[in-house]
Formats: sequence, C-alpha cells, structure tokens
Amino acid sequence: MPRSGAEARARLREAALELYEERGYDATTTAQIAERAGVTERTYFRHFADKREVLFDGETRLRDVMTSAIASAPGEPSPLALVMRAYRAAMPLFVAGRPVAERRERIIASSTVLQERALAKSAALAQALIGALVERGIPEPTARLSTRAGAATFERASRAWNGTSAAELETLLRQAADELRALDW
Repeated sequence: MPRSGAEARARLREAALELYEERGYDATTTAQIAERAGVTERTYFRHFADKREVLFDGETRLRDVMTSAIASAPGEPSPLALVMRAYRAAMPLFVAGRPVAERRERIIASSTVLQERALAKSAALAQALIGALVERGIPEPTARLSTRAGAATFERASRAWNGTSAAELETLLRQAADELRALDW
C-alpha cells in the first residue's frame, strides 16, 4: 500500500495508463485501476473524481505556475510576452511530464469523451491565462488574442520537440515565436 498521498496518486496514474493502454479507456473501471495500484476504490475517489481525471492530474499546478508567471512579471511587457513567459515558467513541468504526456495523448486520441475533456481543460487553462492578463490591465479581447497566439506558438514548438531537454524546447519556442512574428499579410 502506498504510504503517502503523492505516492498513491502516482501509482493510480500509472495503473490507469497501463490499463487504458491494455484494455482501452471504456473497458477499464476505477475498481480495476485501484486494484492494479494496490489501493481501495475508495482511495481512488479520494484522489480523483472519476476515471477521466486521472489523466488530467497536474492541471492545477500547471495553471498556478503559468498564472503566477504572468502576475509576477516585472515592468510592463507586451501581452504576448507575458503569455510566453508563462509557457517558459511551465517548461520544467512539461519536461518532467513528457513520458506520461506521450502515453496520455495516445489514450485521449482513442476516446471522444477524453478528447472533449481535454478540450475543456485547455479552455479552462486559456481562461485562467486571460484572467491573469486582464488582472494586469490588459483589455479582455487583447488578452484572449495573446493567449491563443501564445498557445499556438507553444503547440508549434512542442510538436517539434523530442522531449529531451528544456533547452531544446526553449530553442523551439523561440523559433516558433520568430515564425509568428514573420507572418505577414
């Protein structure tokens, strides 16, 4: 039995990933996940609201890191610079989570229910970033545009990333930002 909450969460996440890969999302139950992790189903529900949420663990931490990076930025950087600062602040999370993220992405791609949940989670993160920008006095339409442009820039970089280092991701992010700046009418 896991001795700490963090250990239990990690074991539950790994058990869920294994079972979703082996049996598929729809064919896996929370009881099976709990059994594989060596905990009770009740323990599962202490950590996760349902069988989808085990795949989205870490969302709160990501949001907090990114919104804090926007809130704590010195001076008056541009809205897009603030969003890019948020993505840079989250790079250690992306690097550490890469092995799980690759597996998670394949599982999500296999289920429309999970795809919808992933979209909702992405929208919630975007809304949090927009809110952080608005708190800095940036008009909401500009905050929304900057958040979307920043997300697209990060997506461009992360899709090219091989997952080995934050330095490589930083380089790709700079290249994607340069590409965005070079786009012209």
